[in-house]
Amino acid sequence: MTEHYFDSRGEASEAAAARVVELLTNRLEHQGRASLVVSGGTTPVQCFAKLAAASLDWDRVEVLLSDERWVSPDHEDSNERQARETLLIDNAASATLVPVYSESRSPQERCDELQDPLPVLPFSCVLVGMGADGHFASLFPDADNLELGLDVESSRLYVPIETAASPHARVSMTLAGISRSDEIVLLMFGEEKLAVFNKAKELANGFPVSRLLRQKRAPVRLFWAP
Repeated sequence: MTEHYFDSRGEASEAAAARVVELLTNRLEHQGRASLVVSGGTTPVQCFAKLAAASLDWDRVEVLLSDERWVSPDHEDSNERQARETLLIDNAASATLVPVYSESRSPQERCDELQDPLPVLPFSCVLVGMGADGHFASLFPDADNLELGLDVESSRLYVPIETAASPHARVSMTLAGISRSDEIVLLMFGEEKLAVFNKAKELANGFPVSRLLRQKRAPVRLFWAP
């Protein structure tokens, strides 16, 4: 694991974006298409702005969501909406976004659909954050099927999630899916989250993110600022 610490969130976001571009560029130099997995929330917004301005063959890039709330794409809580409004703009407008939500399907049915066909693996990069409870994507500590979501050898790409932390049902990419990546970029801010991160490094199963940090399939690179 590689750790980068910055004085400001803008600096951390810019550095994280530069790393994502580097990873995507490397893939595009060796194959026809590249894939990027991104999270929602407020943390990646500045990073998205930098990515959207990057000079890249975005029409050859597929963007997937690490997780989604089970709400329509025009809902204010939709991660798809956020990605379309803050990432798939400017130079990145030609990228292809793979939606998770489907009005005509249940979360479980949609998870099954997203298995076939599976995206081209490995992903070029997965950009995720971490919550103060140690969750990443939507793999919350209280999820009934957390072990399935954290099983790095699982064949599942997405799983439905119910958590008391959200008023909405959710769908989350599994650790098995997230770890099938050239690199995992972990972007997070604040002293509280840094303390959780440091504890997670020490505890094998203390937090969901502990399993992310301990898996051996994909290297993790931290970008942090106060």
